[in-house]
Amino acid sequence: MRLKRVAEKKGRIVLPVVIFLIFFAGKGEFNLPEVLEVGKFSATPIQHLLPIGWELLTFKKIKYPTTYTLVNDDKRTVVKAMSRHSSSGLIREVTINSKAYPIIHWSWKVENILQKGDLTRKSGDDYPARIYITFKYDSSRVGIVEKVKYEAIKLLYGEYPPLAAINYIWANKARLETLAPNPYTDRVQMIVTQSGSANLKKWMTEERNVYEDYKRAFGQEPPDISGVAIMTDTDNTNESAVAYFGDIVFKKKPDTLS
Repeated sequence: MRLKRVAEKKGRIVLPVVIFLIFFAGKGEFNLPEVLEVGKFSATPIQHLLPIGWELLTFKKIKYPTTYTLVNDDKRTVVKAMSRHSSSGLIREVTINSKAYPIIHWSWKVENILQKGDLTRKSGDDYPARIYITFKYDSSRVGIVEKVKYEAIKLLYGEYPPLAAINYIWANKARLETLAPNPYTDRVQMIVTQSGSANLKKWMTEERNVYEDYKRAFGQEPPDISGVAIMTDTDNTNESAVAYFGDIVFKKKPDTLS
């Protein structure tokens, strides 16, 4: 997924989740929950077409979208993604301060890796499973030329595209913890959290410090998180993939420190 693709989504996200992270009303600080359930897939009735609060993200130049359905797997409701020479995502708009909620926790499972996947080339920019974290546009962080581009996109689509994104990926052969720019734009930085076939068809639980990952990737403090997306895509490699996504939450502390 490229940053420009985010601007191609049709309409605004229904019922955005807005988290006010520091709130003073003359009586002290608002008491924040320990966990933000951004993707509570397990609580969604299986009859629903899509998870509650999530929207399909399709791209004008890509003919075939990936299909996303709710299924029962491992005694819980999860999202199943099936891609055949296709690409699309599921996205949820949120506003989260990553310093207050630095930890993202999720689980996923893939049935196969992509033989032609290559994180250094546009032709290989496909993955059986991705988790996107987008960050809100901040005009103070871009130069004049980029600012003009962002303003033009807002005029066309009614909203700013993200300033940047972190992309957690399941690669085919890249080394774990590899950090690399997306071949389409360095505004998207990819981090390899799973790689190869050793863990195929197994549910893998992941936990990342988004706050620290952003600083590592971009060398500065992150702006607010603006959205979370899941994606399975095979349009560049012309292969096929099947993946499953479990619940996605943001937390104040990692499990080891809870």
